Amino acid sequence: MSGITFQGDKKLKAKLEKCKNPEAIKTIVQKNGDELNREMKSNTKSAFRKGYATGQTGSSINTVMKDSGYTAEVGPTTDYASYVEYGTRYMSKEPFVKPAYTAQAAKFKADLDKVVK
Repeated sequence: MSGITFQGDKKLKAKLEKCKNPEAIKTIVQKNGDELNREMKSNTKSAFRKGYATGQTGSSINTVMKDSGYTAEVGPTTDYASYVEYGTRYMSKEPFVKPAYTAQAAKFKADLDKVVK
């Protein structure tokens, strides 16, 4: 699930480097990664409505912490997850990643704003 780009990352990096409490940032990254994970899993239960859902995609969603705790990668590991998310010519899309990401992005930004101001 790639293709997400960020604008303003140089400004963000400069603010994060000035932060007096880097552990708070790592805590925020972990918390928001875990919340995103839960929301994606929840979305698989309500988004998949065609009757073929086995729960495998939801079970495959993991959170992996990287960059010494400054990065949380969250997503499914099934080979076919992108087909479900985006659809194919034979099936309509049943998004579970984007809705979770969109909701969590605002929370993440608000949490970071509290720390880097």
